Amino acid sequence: MGTVVLPHLNSGWHVDQAILSEEDRLVVIRFGRDHDPDCMRQDEVLYKIADKVKSFAAIYVCDIDQVPDFNVMYELYDPCTIMFFFRNKHMMVDFGTGNNNKLNWVLEDKQELIDILETVFRGARKGRGLVVSPKDYSTRHRY
Repeated sequence: MGTVVLPHLNSGWHVDQAILSEEDRLVVIRFGRDHDPDCMRQDEVLYKIADKVKSFAAIYVCDIDQVPDFNVMYELYDPCTIMFFFRNKHMMVDFGTGNNNKLNWVLEDKQELIDILETVFRGARKGRGLVVSPKDYSTRHRY
Protein backbone atom coordinates (compact mmCIF):
# COMPACT_ATOMS: atom_id res chain seq x y z
CA MET A 1 0.00 0.00 0.00
CA GLY A 2 2.72 2.47 0.98
CA THR A 3 4.62 2.09 -2.30
CA VAL A 4 1.50 3.04 -4.25
CA VAL A 5 0.45 6.02 -2.12
CA LEU A 6 3.75 7.78 -1.39
CA PRO A 7 4.82 10.36 -4.01
CA HIS A 8 7.17 8.88 -6.63
CA LEU A 9 10.11 10.74 -8.12
CA ASN A 10 10.21 9.51 -11.73
CA SER A 11 13.36 11.21 -13.03
CA GLY A 12 16.59 12.78 -11.86
CA TRP A 13 15.01 16.20 -12.40
CA HIS A 14 12.13 15.29 -10.05
CA VAL A 15 14.61 14.16 -7.37
CA ASP A 16 16.56 17.41 -7.71
CA GLN A 17 13.37 19.49 -7.56
CA ALA A 18 12.15 17.66 -4.45
CA ILE A 19 15.46 18.38 -2.71
CA LEU A 20 15.71 21.98 -3.93
CA SER A 21 12.09 23.03 -3.40
CA GLU A 22 11.80 22.33 0.34
CA GLU A 23 13.09 25.25 2.38
CA ASP A 24 11.70 24.45 5.82
CA ARG A 25 11.18 20.70 5.84
CA LEU A 26 13.43 17.67 5.80
CA VAL A 27 13.32 15.72 2.52
CA VAL A 28 13.28 11.95 3.08
CA ILE A 29 13.82 9.81 -0.02
CA ARG A 30 13.56 6.03 -0.04
CA PHE A 31 15.74 4.75 -2.87
CA GLY A 32 15.15 1.15 -3.93
CA ARG A 33 13.00 -1.04 -6.12
CA ASP A 34 9.24 -0.69 -5.73
CA HIS A 35 8.75 -4.45 -6.15
CA ASP A 36 11.38 -5.42 -3.55
CA PRO A 37 9.82 -6.97 -0.39
CA ASP A 38 12.11 -4.93 1.91
CA CYS A 39 11.14 -1.70 0.15
CA MET A 40 7.47 -2.60 0.39
CA ARG A 41 7.79 -3.15 4.15
CA GLN A 42 9.72 0.12 4.57
CA ASP A 43 7.24 2.03 2.40
CA GLU A 44 4.39 0.79 4.56
CA VAL A 45 6.08 2.28 7.64
CA LEU A 46 6.86 5.52 5.80
CA TYR A 47 3.24 5.75 4.65
CA LYS A 48 1.96 5.24 8.21
CA ILE A 49 4.14 8.03 9.63
CA ALA A 50 3.84 10.47 6.68
CA ASP A 51 0.84 12.27 8.15
CA LYS A 52 2.45 12.56 11.60
CA VAL A 53 5.67 14.11 10.26
CA LYS A 54 4.26 16.23 7.42
CA SER A 55 4.87 19.47 9.35
CA PHE A 56 8.66 18.94 9.28
CA ALA A 57 9.38 16.18 6.72
CA ALA A 58 8.41 15.43 3.11
CA ILE A 59 8.64 11.73 2.21
CA TYR A 60 9.26 10.48 -1.33
CA VAL A 61 10.15 7.19 -3.00
CA CYS A 62 12.45 6.70 -5.98
CA ASP A 63 12.90 3.48 -7.95
CA ILE A 64 16.64 3.05 -8.64
CA ASP A 65 15.96 1.04 -11.81
CA GLN A 66 13.73 3.77 -13.24
CA VAL A 67 16.05 6.61 -12.08
CA PRO A 68 19.65 5.29 -12.11
CA ASP A 69 21.14 8.83 -12.06
CA PHE A 70 22.08 8.71 -8.36
CA ASN A 71 23.10 5.05 -7.97
CA VAL A 72 26.84 5.71 -8.25
CA MET A 73 26.85 9.16 -6.61
CA TYR A 74 25.00 7.98 -3.48
CA GLU A 75 26.29 4.37 -3.60
CA LEU A 76 22.80 2.89 -3.82
CA TYR A 77 23.68 -0.81 -3.83
CA ASP A 78 21.38 -1.97 -1.04
CA PRO A 79 17.83 -3.21 -1.71
CA CYS A 80 16.34 -0.37 0.34
CA THR A 81 18.01 2.92 1.30
CA ILE A 82 16.66 6.03 3.04
CA MET A 83 18.50 9.32 2.65
CA PHE A 84 17.87 12.72 4.23
CA PHE A 85 18.27 16.20 2.75
CA PHE A 86 17.70 19.68 4.18
CA ARG A 87 17.94 22.91 2.16
CA ASN A 88 19.71 21.13 -0.71
CA LYS A 89 22.26 19.57 1.65
CA HIS A 90 22.71 15.87 2.27
CA MET A 91 22.24 15.15 5.97
CA MET A 92 24.38 12.43 7.51
CA VAL A 93 23.31 10.38 10.52
CA ASP A 94 25.59 8.39 12.80
CA PHE A 95 23.71 5.14 13.39
CA GLY A 96 26.77 3.44 14.89
CA THR A 97 27.09 1.18 11.82
CA GLY A 98 29.98 3.01 10.19
CA ASN A 99 27.89 4.24 7.26
CA ASN A 100 26.74 7.76 8.06
CA ASN A 101 25.36 8.57 4.61
CA LYS A 102 22.13 6.60 4.72
CA LEU A 103 19.84 4.19 6.53
CA ASN A 104 20.17 0.96 4.54
CA TRP A 105 18.05 -1.58 6.40
CA VAL A 106 14.32 -1.89 6.99
CA LEU A 107 13.22 -0.02 10.10
CA GLU A 108 9.75 -1.30 10.97
CA ASP A 109 9.24 0.55 14.26
CA LYS A 110 7.22 3.68 13.45
CA GLN A 111 8.23 5.59 16.58
CA GLU A 112 11.92 4.81 16.03
CA LEU A 113 11.72 6.22 12.52
CA ILE A 114 9.84 9.32 13.70
CA ASP A 115 12.52 9.85 16.38
CA ILE A 116 15.26 9.63 13.74
CA LEU A 117 13.46 12.13 11.49
CA GLU A 118 12.97 14.55 14.38
CA THR A 119 16.64 14.27 15.36
CA VAL A 120 17.82 14.87 11.80
CA PHE A 121 15.44 17.82 11.40
CA ARG A 122 16.52 19.47 14.66
CA GLY A 123 20.20 19.01 13.83
CA ALA A 124 19.67 20.36 10.31
CA ARG A 125 17.91 23.46 11.60
CA LYS A 126 20.93 24.12 13.85
CA GLY A 127 23.23 23.90 10.81
CA ARG A 128 24.75 20.53 11.57
CA GLY A 129 25.68 18.24 8.68
CA LEU A 130 26.00 15.14 10.87
CA VAL A 131 23.65 14.16 13.68
CA VAL A 132 23.79 11.22 16.07
CA SER A 133 20.89 8.80 15.91
CA PRO A 134 18.78 8.57 19.08
CA LYS A 135 19.51 4.84 19.11
CA ASP A 136 22.77 2.98 18.46
CA TYR A 137 22.34 0.26 15.82
CA SER A 138 25.92 -1.05 15.93
CA THR A 139 25.09 -4.35 17.63
CA ARG A 140 21.82 -5.00 15.83
CA HIS A 141 23.02 -4.70 12.22
CA ARG A 142 26.50 -6.08 11.67
CA TYR A 143 28.03 -5.71 8.24
